[in-house]
Amino acid sequence: MDFSDGFVSKEHWELHRSASESADPLSASPLPVSPRSHKFPKSSKSPKSPKIQGKHGKGTPLNLFAIFNIDCLIFIVFTNYVKERVNFEEYKKKATIVVEEYFATDDITSTANKLIELDRPTYSYYFVKKLVSKAMDRHDKEKEMAAVLLSGLYADYIDPPQVYKGFCKLIESADDFIVDIPDTVDVLALFIARAVVDDILPPAFLKKQMNYLPKDSKGIEVLKRVEKGYLGAPLHAEIIERRWGGSKKMTVEDVKAKINDLLIEYVVSGEKKEACRCIKDLKVPFFHHEIVKRALVMAMERCQVEGQLLDLLKEAAEEGLINSSQVSKGFSRMIDYVDDLSLDIPNARGILQSLISNAASEGWLCASSLKSLSLQPKKRSLEDSVAKVFKTKAQSIIQEYLSGDISEVNSSLESENSTYSPELNVIFVKRLITLAMDWKNREKEMASILLSSLCFPADDVVNGFVMLLESADDTALDNPVVVEDLAMFLARSVVDEVLAPQHLEEIGSQCLAQESIGSKVLKMAKSLLKARLSGEQILRCWGGGGRPGWAVEDVKDKIGKLLEEFESGGDVREACRCMKELGMPFFNHEVVKKALVTIMEKKNERLWILLEVCFGSGLITMNQMAKGFGRVAESLDDLALDVPDAQKQFTHYVERAKNAGWLDSSYCFSKSGHSTENGTG
Repeated sequence: MDFSDGFVSKEHWELHRSASESADPLSASPLPVSPRSHKFPKSSKSPKSPKIQGKHGKGTPLNLFAIFNIDCLIFIVFTNYVKERVNFEEYKKKATIVVEEYFATDDITSTANKLIELDRPTYSYYFVKKLVSKAMDRHDKEKEMAAVLLSGLYADYIDPPQVYKGFCKLIESADDFIVDIPDTVDVLALFIARAVVDDILPPAFLKKQMNYLPKDSKGIEVLKRVEKGYLGAPLHAEIIERRWGGSKKMTVEDVKAKINDLLIEYVVSGEKKEACRCIKDLKVPFFHHEIVKRALVMAMERCQVEGQLLDLLKEAAEEGLINSSQVSKGFSRMIDYVDDLSLDIPNARGILQSLISNAASEGWLCASSLKSLSLQPKKRSLEDSVAKVFKTKAQSIIQEYLSGDISEVNSSLESENSTYSPELNVIFVKRLITLAMDWKNREKEMASILLSSLCFPADDVVNGFVMLLESADDTALDNPVVVEDLAMFLARSVVDEVLAPQHLEEIGSQCLAQESIGSKVLKMAKSLLKARLSGEQILRCWGGGGRPGWAVEDVKDKIGKLLEEFESGGDVREACRCMKELGMPFFNHEVVKKALVTIMEKKNERLWILLEVCFGSGLITMNQMAKGFGRVAESLDDLALDVPDAQKQFTHYVERAKNAGWLDSSYCFSKSGHSTENGTG
């Protein structure tokens, strides 16, 4: 490389830009990008131009050492890109061979072992795509084999997000497939329907992909065929499973029933060899975790057969009949299930801990691969039955809200949560966002607006997000874009002032594992909030947020100006019209807050008239009133620096608002700033 010119050549920039695209080895050929878009770390001592002035004022070459470092960096990154590209090309060739060999041998176990040998889990989506695309152009026998293989490899050998991505790639390539496979739409639709029936693709896959594909693409036709032609038919599961002659293939329910029968028969007869033979005959090595789970449940329910069932699991594990991965998965499922089991078996946690210890000490369970299991269940302020009933009713309330009536939601919540229990508020927050993540952008926007209008105490919203982040790893199995969706909801809550920025730190301190999905969500939310013009971008993330081009600060500024104009003699109708034009009814609490602060600072109650008219006309709801008063309560200490009697004035206006019906009669606040309604904080 030539350093003599004292600057980084265009070719060097092209190498660096190309290398930066190595995140996706399937990306298209590099597009021209200006070198200015690539920023290297700056130093106050670094030259700003290719030439610098020496002692005698003459131009001297740019520091050769700096140029050498840049070239080295470019060379390393480019080398890594080339290496990654070569690895991927090699994987593609080997994956194709594995697929062909599977069609020739019909050996799931051998195929799984070969995938392990390839040792490229991040490329597994390509294997999914290649397997299905090859099968699409073959007979029904190979199609059925491909569907069975995917079910067999799912989770244990191919991570769920990789399966999801593989089907995304298939959908995107539908227009190319149809050139060689005329019935692509029908065949690919049946593969997707089969994947949904086999529980390796979430039903939400269909709607999510429809949002990403061009309206005139074959992929859209495929998804519509799945939704209306296959999954919409009566008895669709049985029809889909038998379509390619897979009549001998058992359904998941069939397998579960057979597992239950063999365990019961074993407990009665004590024939360990016969039980092992039955396990082999099932021919579902990818589903052996169900055997482990059911055996453990039976052992916990019937103490007298505990030793017998553990002996069966031990022998099956030692003989390799049930592999270590399936054993761990079975125990992990029990840890997730133990709280429900505790309703029938009071000491379920203690018994399970004992079973884990015994299995680990005997060497057939790797305890370090399991989640930690506390002997003490999480403290709950509500009975499980109450929480379960509320979850069902909360879902109904949220679905009815899609009509857009926030006041009806509040009425329903008041009816269901008459005690204003914080735990029920937390459940509602979690349920609202969980459902919204499977909705389209319009409904996501409505969910954010509803959350900002409910006036739940900040602690309840924080705990709702903590629960969402804690369960994000499980949610990711059904929603591969959970990080993006949940991060946006979290960031939007900060922009809407439902949460304060410091609440993110509080959420992060709730024992989130560093490499967990929840931790990634939190990092992305913080990143979104730090971005330039983040408020405007986040506020419009789902197509809402008032007029295009208005940032949150713009809206606050417009609210301030309309209040100033009204206070100086403006017309009340004009002020109300301006508020409507903002198009942000969920942000009217800012009007209440600014009006109250101005009234208290200037001892001028003209703005009180505006609030009275806005409330009477329904322009400002009781929820927005409560939220506005709450914002003022939070800032009383700062306000008192300029208005010494701020506390006294605010108390007075709270009582006036109660008498006028703007606030609930039980509304109160504490000096620390925690406003409460109906006596809850």
